[in-house]
Amino acid sequence: MNIHGLQGASEAKLKYLDADFRVIKPGTFVKCAITGKPISIEELKYWSVERQEAYIDVKASLEAEKTASVR
Repeated sequence: MNIHGLQGASEAKLKYLDADFRVIKPGTFVKCAITGKPISIEELKYWSVERQEAYIDVKASLEAEKTASVR
């Protein structure tokens, strides 16, 4: 998703739940906590309830788990 090419694109704020999420602030995308890349709300599949972070793909999710376990 290229947010710079989308008119009216705005970052959403979400509350990540176990099997869903709740919209706190409406928007069209969230940013991946690992890559910083935008993720369309419609395509969001990976997140951490514990860390309240979104991930663009399973690889980024795994990287976040590895980083968290080192702390």
